[in-house]
Amino acid sequence: MNLSHLLNARRAAGKPVRVALIGAGKFGSMFLSQVPHTPGLEVPVIVDLDPQRAKDACRTVGWDDARIAATQFTADGAKAVSGDVEVVVEATGNPAVGIRHARAAIGAGKHIVMVNVEADVLAGPLLAEEARKAGVVYSLAYGDQPALTAEMVDWARATGFRVVAAGKGTKYLPAYHDVTPDGVWQHYGLTAGEAQSAGMNPQMFNSFLDGTKSAIEMAAIANACGLDVPADGLLFPPCGVDDLPHVMRPRERGGVLEKSGVVEVVSSLERDGRPVFRDLRWGVYVVLEAPNDYAADCFRQYGLKTDASGRYAAMYKPYHLIGLELNISILSAALRKEPTGQPHGFRGDVAAVAKKNLLAGEMLDGEGGYTVWGKLMPAAASLKAGALPIGLAHRVRLKNQVPHGTVVRWSDVEFDAGDETVKTRKAMEAAFSS
Repeated sequence: MNLSHLLNARRAAGKPVRVALIGAGKFGSMFLSQVPHTPGLEVPVIVDLDPQRAKDACRTVGWDDARIAATQFTADGAKAVSGDVEVVVEATGNPAVGIRHARAAIGAGKHIVMVNVEADVLAGPLLAEEARKAGVVYSLAYGDQPALTAEMVDWARATGFRVVAAGKGTKYLPAYHDVTPDGVWQHYGLTAGEAQSAGMNPQMFNSFLDGTKSAIEMAAIANACGLDVPADGLLFPPCGVDDLPHVMRPRERGGVLEKSGVVEVVSSLERDGRPVFRDLRWGVYVVLEAPNDYAADCFRQYGLKTDASGRYAAMYKPYHLIGLELNISILSAALRKEPTGQPHGFRGDVAAVAKKNLLAGEMLDGEGGYTVWGKLMPAAASLKAGALPIGLAHRVRLKNQVPHGTVVRWSDVEFDAGDETVKTRKAMEAAFSS
């Protein structure tokens, strides 16, 4: 609660917090828009596949000519971990690239903020352990829903409450799992032309819609918070904020959860497509249980929404501002040496599932594409099944037919066992599956 004070002290001492950004897309641009308004924070290096696009993005978000001229724009990722940069922000969204950048940062003694949750779910537990051993911070990105949820879970536990469920809201219907980039915009109320003119990537937005992004984010939360994963994947129950304590409690208590202490996503749509009243589409939540009658009475006395028993209550944050809030992670790492959430175990995994009947010889196209979507699974179940992680379902060819709705397995695809990303994933499984 004193990050701004600590930053001002650093500024007064002539030691600004210096950050390298890798990936100047939407998230990165939102972060960059706040930099001129945060004295004591500097971004001397921006890495992007298209340096000119990154420079244009800075101009778009309000950087003046002097700030742009003082910044190095490059496509060379090695520049991000050189010099007196303290914190590296990885915001590419590419799992293989993200792992490589994170390891380079850790090896160079830099803190790493992993906006790239795809990389985190693929190998984050291993990367975080490597960072801890190196004496640097590996952190989830504040502003994204996993870090915001982890913060709420930590608040609940630190105040003595048992966490029953935690997660986020989204727009969901069961049919969305099979949506491809060709049909995504109708579900956002846009035409293809409108989306194209806004620079919106159909495959990326489809990964939000088809359940993949939700699965990835819930795996990140489970791994960071020590929460369990639903045995058969996310339920996506329709639920508004007032009903969280009633719906998001164990089945034995009248709710929908298989047990207490799990991650789950609530839908902003009823199953017939009607909007949920007071939905949580953009927010995060934690459902907690009163440890005794006195605490339950306090819930009632202070107006907290509860279930009928009065023992289950919910706290929620209705919005998240993604890159506009990223400074919290950066400053926490640099000034407190603390992450805003990081994986401590391997509890949740995301497996590739066929969107249609897939034929031998077909090429998989990863998150939000035409071939597979990502399903949340308990890590132990994923490993036992030999499930192919969604983060490795990019440009790999099928050896076998995979029926619609079936988990794709390692044995179903051609893969290079010597590939560095594959080797990192296998090392993570070996280290954290016992």
